Formats: sequence, C-alpha cells, structure tokens
Amino acid sequence: MEFLLGKGKYIIFLLLLAFALVLPFGVDNSIRSLLIFTGLYTLVSVGLSLLMGYAGQISLGQAAYYGIGAYTSAILTTQYSVNPWLAMLAGVVISVLVAFLVGLPLLKLEQHYLALATLAFGMIVNVFFGQSKLTGGTSGISSIPSLSIGPLVFDNDLKFYFLVLFFVVAGSLLASNIVDSRVGRALRAVHTSEVAARSMAVPVHNIKNQVFSLSAAYASIAGSLFAHYITYVSPTTFDLQTSIDFVVMAVIGGLASIWGPVLGAAAVVFIRRGLQDVVPLLFPNVTGEYEIVAFGIILALIMIFMPEGLVAGIRSIVQRAFSVRTNNGTSGQKVLVESGEGKYNAPGS
Repeated sequence: MEFLLGKGKYIIFLLLLAFALVLPFGVDNSIRSLLIFTGLYTLVSVGLSLLMGYAGQISLGQAAYYGIGAYTSAILTTQYSVNPWLAMLAGVVISVLVAFLVGLPLLKLEQHYLALATLAFGMIVNVFFGQSKLTGGTSGISSIPSLSIGPLVFDNDLKFYFLVLFFVVAGSLLASNIVDSRVGRALRAVHTSEVAARSMAVPVHNIKNQVFSLSAAYASIAGSLFAHYITYVSPTTFDLQTSIDFVVMAVIGGLASIWGPVLGAAAVVFIRRGLQDVVPLLFPNVTGEYEIVAFGIILALIMIFMPEGLVAGIRSIVQRAFSVRTNNGTSGQKVLVESGEGKYNAPGS
C-alpha cells in the first residue's frame, strides 16, 4: 500500500485484506456495527479523495448523494417492490445524473465559491427529504428489505460486514487504477493548474464533471447499503453535519491517498465511540457537548502533528524508523573522506 511504498505494496495489501477478513470473528456485534459504518463512510470518502485530493474540487454536499442512494433504494423496494440490487443501481444512475447536471454550472466556480454552492445544494436536497410525501417527510421510510443473493440473506452484522468489505475493496481498487491511469494524471494536472492543463489539451470542465459524478456514485452506493443495513431512513441522517463528517474523514486520512479514507473513517468512528464511553466515566455529570469538544481537540491534534493526514504521517514515521536503522547499521563502517589529493580513511573510523 501507498504508505509503506516499495515493490511489496501488493503483498501488504493482501496481508491487510486477510486481517480484515478475520477481524469480525474476534469482536462482538457492537464493534462489527462500527466496522460496517467505517466501511460505508470509507466508500464516500474514497470518492471525495478523488474529487478533492486529486482533482482539487471542494464538495460539502456529499450527504445529498448518500441520501439519494438511500432514499431511492427505500422508495423502490418498499413502495414498488423492486429488487434491492436494481434499486441500488437505480440510485447510482439517479445520483450520477443529478451530479452531472449540478456540476455543469457549479464546477465553473472555484475554491470557497464551489464549497458554498455544494453546501447549498446539500441543504436543498435535505429539505426535500424532510418535506416531500414521496420520502415520508420527517417520519422517513421504514421496513426496508435486506439485501440477498439467492438463499444468502445479509440480515446480520457478520454477513453485512463482508458485503460492505467487498464494496470497499472493489471501490478502492477502482479508484487506485484511475489514479494510476491517464485520467489520474489529468486530474493531478487540473489540481495543479487548470490553465496549464488546458494548454496540454486536457478537457478540464469535462474531467471535473466526470470525477464529480463518480464521487456521487460512491456516495450513492454507500447510502443504499446504509438503507438496507439499518432498514430505515430519515432526513436527519443526511444533513449538513454528515457532509462535514465525510470531508473530515477524507482530510484526516489524507486527501492525496486512496487508502487514506480507510484510516480517516476508522479514526472518526472509533474516536467518537471511545469518547462516548470514556467521557461519562471521567466526568459523570457533563453533557454531550463535552464529547464534541474532546473530539474536536483530538482531530485538531492529528492535523497539527500530521498535517497531510494519517497515511502521510505513518509513512513518515516508517521512513524515519528505517533511516535510523540504516544509519545505526553503517555507523561502525569505515568512512571515506574525499580531500583534494584523493580519498583516505577518516581518523578514528
């Protein structure tokens, strides 16, 4: 993987995949549930990593596409008895179409103007979820059926964990291949300088809209999986805070890395859960706001000491560790010092 570098990155990937395959067997259902949410958030964050980390386009409206996927699956399966997998596919198609149409005008904006525009779009969609009769209004939609493949029904945390893991691995590998392709190089060129990218015949607006739509597809799949896992959706799940959480996960993990979202999502999910358990024990009479303050302090410390994200921070630690070992291994060797008359052994070497 990226943060360990070298020719053995595929071996490292397989080892971590093997760890992920055995991980749910050693924990209880509460931890499995956290792992499932980590996987769902990872999918959304991978799409954001492509959009923000490689294309340089800021989006604060990913919860809208997350919600579109969830509500499409919920509506089609509960009201029209559509197969859940076809409903998920329909959610992806609708999300991509909406993202493409929204991106046509919005992606002409830059930096904070784009961020504010996507923020407004996310708020509009959330209001629609809460006011429309089609979506059940503030009551939401319940009794959403579980996903299944033939006789295999994903109706418990262990089964659903492996389903989510499949989508996370597939989505991450797809994103990794995109980054290593001509499209990935074009995205990095757009991020560095749109003017320079245009001079190299890169269709800047088209490629920004394509990656914007792709990030919406990732969010939509995660939203559909969420709906079939919880079997209930409501507008509060897809509000502004959710969009901000997705951005935080991508940034904490490292925007310039496809694998960063995994660490970022895991960090946010498990730190938040840990604080919910620890803060009441340390301060029995405090309210939930103290958990939010502690959570913000921890995230701030991560960004202070690892400003490029967890992946870059871990990579730096590993590189320093190997550098120290290398230096210690060569400290006892003779050192040749070059002088004007040639090379000779340094005194005391």
